[in-house]
Amino acid sequence: QVQLVESGGGLVQAGGSLRLACAASGRTFSTYTAGWFRQAPGKEREVVSSIRWSGDAIYYADSVKGRFTMSRDNAKNTVYLQMNMLKPEDTAIYYCAASSVWRPTTMEAYRSWGQGTQVTVSS
Repeated sequence: QVQLVESGGGLVQAGGSLRLACAASGRTFSTYTAGWFRQAPGKEREVVSSIRWSGDAIYYADSVKGRFTMSRDNAKNTVYLQMNMLKPEDTAIYYCAASSVWRPTTMEAYRSWGQGTQVTVSS
C-alpha cells in the first residue's frame, strides 16, 4: 500500500539529539496513521510514538515522553521523530510504519513497515 524508508539514524553520545525521517511513496500517505517503533538487541519491538493522519492526535510511550517529538508533513509525504536528551537505553533499530486506522499502540494494525535505521547512544 505504501513504501517507507527511514533515515537519520547514527551514533550519538548520551544527552545528544537525532532527527529521524520517514519518507513515503505509493498510496497516499496523508490518510494513514504513522508510527515509530524500536527494537533493541534481545528485546521485543515496542511502540515509541504514533501520529494520526490529521496530526491532531499523538501518542508517546512513557519512556520517551518529554524527550521525543513526532510530527508529519503530508505535503512532503514525510514523518519525523525529533529525539532529544538521548539515553543509552534508547539504542535500537527504529522502524517507521503506517496504519489505516487509529490504533496507535496496536502493532498488528500497522501493515506497512520500513527497513529500519540504527540509533546508537553511547554513555
